[in-house]
Amino acid sequence: MTKWTTEDIVDQRGRTFVVTGANSGLGEVTARALAASGAHVVLACRDVAKGQRVAAEIGDNAEVRRLDLADLASVRDFASGIEKVDVLVNNAGVMAVPRRSTADGFEMQIGTNHLGHFALTGLLLDRVTDRVVTMSSLAHKLGTVDLADLNWERRRYRRWSAYGQSKLANLLFTYELQRRLTAAGSKVKSVAAHPGYASTNLQSHTESVWDRLMGIGDLFAQSAEMGALPELYAATAPDVSGGTFIGPDGPFEQRGYPKVVVSNRKSRDESIARGLWAQSERLTGVHYSFGS
Repeated sequence: MTKWTTEDIVDQRGRTFVVTGANSGLGEVTARALAASGAHVVLACRDVAKGQRVAAEIGDNAEVRRLDLADLASVRDFASGIEKVDVLVNNAGVMAVPRRSTADGFEMQIGTNHLGHFALTGLLLDRVTDRVVTMSSLAHKLGTVDLADLNWERRRYRRWSAYGQSKLANLLFTYELQRRLTAAGSKVKSVAAHPGYASTNLQSHTESVWDRLMGIGDLFAQSAEMGALPELYAATAPDVSGGTFIGPDGPFEQRGYPKVVVSNRKSRDESIARGLWAQSERLTGVHYSFGS
């Protein structure tokens, strides 16, 4: 793969993208790049005011709709208002936050990063024409999906382990979704991406000493513009295959240009993936249909 940049995005005129968390960070960069390529971009944001400021700068190719992934009622309301989407970009997330719960009682990180996006994808899937892109992280290597205690009700809560579990869940979901799409004969693709180590505001919301430590680490991080390239490639490159994982091409996948990368063995465990899928349907009440 050559050093792919936003200059290589093919013309996206006539296509609609939904980007979650598009009011800041990687999501904002992604939304701006997609709109610049001609796409109509729906900025799906919890903070509508911030989203509107971004949309105003983008111009006519952008619109803002409220979406709180930590509230399934909000997810359902958002999905009911979307008529068509070519590409869904599951970008939003929270990282290493203190123990707290979503509106539906889920642990915040698994609830927002995985269950919220699982529900959103299931509710929109019959309107997706091209692909679903789900953002994971190198932190998936820190995680273990505990199907007996997905919401950290029995275990002692560890914020980074919980984050790792949610990012591992993103990959298990991506690969299982692709298997089910393939089995159904669907042409829709499910693709995952990760940004490497990119400087965004995600690192400043852990509400702990990590905010300061990661602020120092940002001196060595790549820009949000570089960090967004893998998800932009995953969302727009015509030759991306379903079930692939896109990340930076530099040392240890910390920085660089997009390439196909390999996730860990846990992310490829089909038994865990099926169990997570069944539990996600039960918890969210969203049951996927793979009709033609």
